[in-house]
Amino acid sequence: MMTHAYADTYLNDAMNNLGDMLDYAVCDCNYDADTFFSLFVSSGVATEFESGNPKFVAGMPGPELASEVIYRAFGKVLSVKPSENTDKSPEYWAGWALAYYQWYSGLRFSQIHKALTFLELLRLYPTLHEADISKFVEVAGQIIRRKKEDTETNLSRLRKARGFSQKELSGASGVSIRMIQLYEQRRNDINKAQVGTLLSLSKALGCKMEDLMELIL
Repeated sequence: MMTHAYADTYLNDAMNNLGDMLDYAVCDCNYDADTFFSLFVSSGVATEFESGNPKFVAGMPGPELASEVIYRAFGKVLSVKPSENTDKSPEYWAGWALAYYQWYSGLRFSQIHKALTFLELLRLYPTLHEADISKFVEVAGQIIRRKKEDTETNLSRLRKARGFSQKELSGASGVSIRMIQLYEQRRNDINKAQVGTLLSLSKALGCKMEDLMELIL
């Protein structure tokens, strides 16, 4: 059974607040949707949200969340008054659905955003905004799984970025070439690797152990 970061009693507030945040940032403050969502992730507000901090999940309405993102990112305060339009925008729906998917899946917003950009989320609006949220979960999961299968592993990407061959990484880390190959081919799950193996690889690559971990679905 999936362990959620916060109780489902907060879920409606979380979905509405994240939807209102994106609606306010894009429709009222004229931020590019994908750019703002990247700021949401990089500012640390996403981390507060996904960890279930009550202040962020349920205690701050959407415009306040957006202001917190911009303050953390640029040190300035948003002063645009929220519109009184009662119609829900595509941006609202995307944020609303995304909050549910993050809660349901337990993935980090940064992981989701890497595989499913906010612009791609908006493209799902015409076909899914009137469907049950379970349909969105199904479609989003399919997209993320497909992208995961089509992309190289973090180990392979980091190894190449450091200019190492598999043999050179094996020599630098003490991890066998065969083991490195199995991790890069996803025939072995690096998320289940022994801590000592991860530590040796991360030291050789100059990265954190968590940088080697793969998206869990």
